[in-house]
Amino acid sequence: MEPEGRARDRVPRIDPYGFERPEDFDYAAYEEFLSTYLVILTRRAIKWSKLLKGSSSVQRSGTVKRYIRKGVPLEHRARVWMGVSGAQAQMDQNPGYYHRLLQGERSDRLEEAIRTDMNRTFPDNVKFRKNADPCLQKTLYNILLAYGRHNEGVGYCQGMNFIAGYLLLVTKSEEESFWLLDALLGRILPDYYGPAMLGLKTDQEVLGELVKTKLPAVAALMDGHGVLWTLVVSRWFICLFVDILPVETVFRIWDCLFNEGSKIIFRVALTLIKQHQGFILEATSVVDICERFKEITRGSLVTDCHTFMQKIFSEPGSLSMATITRLRESCRAKLLAQG
Repeated sequence: MEPEGRARDRVPRIDPYGFERPEDFDYAAYEEFLSTYLVILTRRAIKWSKLLKGSSSVQRSGTVKRYIRKGVPLEHRARVWMGVSGAQAQMDQNPGYYHRLLQGERSDRLEEAIRTDMNRTFPDNVKFRKNADPCLQKTLYNILLAYGRHNEGVGYCQGMNFIAGYLLLVTKSEEESFWLLDALLGRILPDYYGPAMLGLKTDQEVLGELVKTKLPAVAALMDGHGVLWTLVVSRWFICLFVDILPVETVFRIWDCLFNEGSKIIFRVALTLIKQHQGFILEATSVVDICERFKEITRGSLVTDCHTFMQKIFSEPGSLSMATITRLRESCRAKLLAQG
């Protein structure tokens, strides 16, 4: 039997989060990665257990930042995200708030919008299927309904279902998922969702400006073919790489996103583009460019989440929050001027 066939027998067809592996999944490459990653995870789990011993909540610090960049074991992930994002503090300060939201005034429009997306949310995940016990669809519906009532300016918007679904897979708690969603949409990614999506559009333009500075040949190719950044990266931003990158890689990115904020998204995007610059520059048409941007989110670079996370902090070079804030101001002004 070939190595791929043997690996297929050893690696479960359904991953630890409930996702079915795709038809073209490279079992042999994944098994090779896993053999080294499990050793790293075990070592990190011991260090995290020591760090968290005796403390009720996780606070931001230099040590915590260093630990998070090297990966948070799944058993500690919910607690770490809740602590560093401020979600735990919000939940503690507002006891019963989530449950009051669920009892709130009905809105047919909001409920219908959420319900429409339920069956489209992770059809490849066994935990979200109607015949699952328990079925996470109902829990996910509650989280999104509560958030729509909590933030009426945003309500519900496509993309939020994927983010809330991933939060639920980690926390296994409705209320914690709600407060983490609030941390992401309310503080870490302001104005990404909602009617105008101005924050989202702004950040796509910011990425374009960063590429102009750091990877000018790619920027020239995009300009030459008249390709807008929104065409190739909008889903990266809207879904925070859910359904774009492998599950474990997304969670490793989110570990840092909750602690360090939105600049992590730019680091990930720039690393994907820089690592595949030669491949992207071979594109000869708009369709070709779009296809290559899909292609660069697959393969060994992103499967090996540990090495990839090391690269996002080295490959793009320096990227200060001051630079991003300045670019956001100028890009936002430009977008508002365009109407």
